[in-house]
Amino acid sequence: MSEHSISAPLHGGADPEPIRFLDDAGNYAPSDTAAAFADELANVDVEDFKQWYRDMVGTRAFDTECTHLQRQGQLALWVPSVGQEGCQVGLVRASEPQDHVFPAYREHLVAHVRGVDFLDIAAQFRGVTHGGWDITDPKNGNVHLYTLVLGSQTQHATGHALGQVLDAKRRANDTTLDAGEAGTPTGEATMVFYGDGTSSQGDPNEAMVFAASYQTPEVFVVQNNGWAISVPVARQSRTPLYRRALGFGLRAVQIDGNDPLAAYAVGRRYLRLAREGAGPGYIEALTYRIGAHTTADDPTRYRPDGELEAWQQRDPIRRLEAHLRNLGVSDDFFEEVAEEADRHAKVVRDQILTLQKPEPESMFTHVYAEPHPRIDEQRAWFAEYEASFEGGAA
Repeated sequence: MSEHSISAPLHGGADPEPIRFLDDAGNYAPSDTAAAFADELANVDVEDFKQWYRDMVGTRAFDTECTHLQRQGQLALWVPSVGQEGCQVGLVRASEPQDHVFPAYREHLVAHVRGVDFLDIAAQFRGVTHGGWDITDPKNGNVHLYTLVLGSQTQHATGHALGQVLDAKRRANDTTLDAGEAGTPTGEATMVFYGDGTSSQGDPNEAMVFAASYQTPEVFVVQNNGWAISVPVARQSRTPLYRRALGFGLRAVQIDGNDPLAAYAVGRRYLRLAREGAGPGYIEALTYRIGAHTTADDPTRYRPDGELEAWQQRDPIRRLEAHLRNLGVSDDFFEEVAEEADRHAKVVRDQILTLQKPEPESMFTHVYAEPHPRIDEQRAWFAEYEASFEGGAA
């Protein structure tokens, strides 16, 4: 299969097997569908896999601490990513420094590997910031802010990807832009994350129409964890989600989202094609959220008995650990990683507890890049309102 081809359903309406390199037990057992992407793993080795393992274990330890902090009233809310680390680590490690990432609100590992501090991620959920980090600061790796309005990040990402096209055209002294024209090599790509529930929103579908029309250098990543809060994915879509993307004209595949090797291989291929001007791609990663949708949710009320246990056997961390052990990595490494992750998570926990409350007036500071008369008016009104309470006046 050419790397530029679009995957299509097999004869009779059956779907190809999800792309997989590691089986549930962590053995190297590529699916037939993995053969077309195997060369993308040629330059990764055991040292890379060890780093991926560190990424996953460290993020899960941080995730667990934040869940505890929310239960203790120290965070307003938390969005767990436990169980979805395999997809995230493979895709983020496949990206290049010049690429841009638009997360939803569960991509803790992606953000951290790109450079965002765990503390900055937690700050938003403590309610002390509207964003958490400065996306223009190079240390944050071109990671855009978490998006709490479902699906809007797909619009932002597609607009940004169009900007990448326009920048490339301007560098080539090309002032044309027509829907339906061939793609433009940009040297950089945009990757946007969302979940299966968000796929039912209008924004992602509009974004795919636009991305296909203008051949934006973009990769849509849908982490299909089986549940949109309490609604199973089967109730939202009668077909696999990747087929929707095929209908919009995107190259699209379905991968085993708990296999970091599969996520890396497909992500690397699709991001490279996007940078080369071959247009947008779509990856449906089949995974599972082990915890709740958020800490405001109780999954035991709707998930059937046995489902959680079945997916815990496919845990991406356990799977990669088994692969590393098959490659000869000793117990010492795993013990060291566990201790390091636990130690770092506790440091971040203590830092979260000492985060300072912002001054209320600061909410007006970053609404616009430049001073704006309407914001000045609102700031003045707020100051007058606050002053009305001084001296016990009500």
